Amino acid sequence: MPATTKSDRLDLRLTTAQKREIEQAAAISGRSVSDFSVTALVEKAEDTIRREREIAMSRRSFEAFSALLDRPAKSVDKLAGLLARPSIFVEDE
Repeated sequence: MPATTKSDRLDLRLTTAQKREIEQAAAISGRSVSDFSVTALVEKAEDTIRREREIAMSRRSFEAFSALLDRPAKSVDKLAGLLARPSIFVEDE
């Protein structure tokens, strides 16, 4: 894996107790405070983003949803007509 240059910074304000706890956890892990903190923050960020994008549903709901997706598409005549018209957003040449 190629080395990545770290040039960005993130400044944080902590209480003395928070800083001490992070330093202790980093020491127990045998890592620097910076490495420990960045890893923890990135893992938490990835988890937060994943949970925001994830769709969770019961098996029954998923089966009902899948059944709807598997049904043949219906023709919507007015929509077909609309799509057949020239776009008002395209300039004439």
